[in-house]
Amino acid sequence: MAEIIGLPEPAPEGATALAPGAYDGQTVFVTGGGTGLGKAIAIEFARLGANLVIASRKPEHLDAGRAAIESLGAEVLVVGCDIRQPDQITEAFDAAAERFSLPNALINNAAANFPVPAEDMSPNAWRTVVDITLNGTFFCAREFARRHLSAGTTGSIVNIGASYAWTGGPGFAHSAAAKAGVKSMTESLAVEWGPYGIQVNGLVPGLFPHEDMTADIRSSLDRTHAKDPCQPAMRVGRLRELGWAATFLASPFARFISGHTLVVDGANWQRRSMTNPAVVTVRDQMGKGPFQP
Repeated sequence: MAEIIGLPEPAPEGATALAPGAYDGQTVFVTGGGTGLGKAIAIEFARLGANLVIASRKPEHLDAGRAAIESLGAEVLVVGCDIRQPDQITEAFDAAAERFSLPNALINNAAANFPVPAEDMSPNAWRTVVDITLNGTFFCAREFARRHLSAGTTGSIVNIGASYAWTGGPGFAHSAAAKAGVKSMTESLAVEWGPYGIQVNGLVPGLFPHEDMTADIRSSLDRTHAKDPCQPAMRVGRLRELGWAATFLASPFARFISGHTLVVDGANWQRRSMTNPAVVTVRDQMGKGPFQP
């Protein structure tokens, strides 16, 4: 019988997927790049020589992003920006162009998400998640593309997605619907903007535990004590692995890849059981009592 060993560990932290200096002189704009997965992606671009622009609504997130990038000796600009507001996005891109140059790559990472049974979801909760995750991603992509179309220059957009864009996400109906929109939009924009030299791709992370997870999502993970054996890879993702994927998709080595969504999760989203386990309602999974109107 073959031994269960899982997928190998990645190259060590600090290694780069591309040659050192691959992004020298280029500007990369990362929304939500001050914490979590966005920060991990920004760090890998910084290791390759990029100038980073990090956008966030929260000053403490901007401070964290600045510290992480400056610790690598890279140049970074942080800008306060609510991506639900197109005028703020315009101002953020103006600041990026003034400090560095028109961004060569845009990483649409900012999103809103929290677990909630659909019957408990308020209209405001639904609107907020869809507004940030779907509308904000489009507004940023549109601003990026308009500037490159006007300048006659090429560029790359990477939209961060989620695997429940395909499967649905019980407990995350708002986010799953928004991410499905992002996936479809990625495919549409790749066709529209490809003739002008702008590639548009998606990047879907699997389970990448990090210190910036929200308390509600962290509490759900904490109820699974042995996370590694729950993955086909027999381990969770390492943050640098997601960053490496992003740097590849936006690089000259991926220019003929557009309209594609790359899932980086060790095949976890494709896992199926030969016999289905008993259904546990979302309310029970979240430790909630019966619905109260």
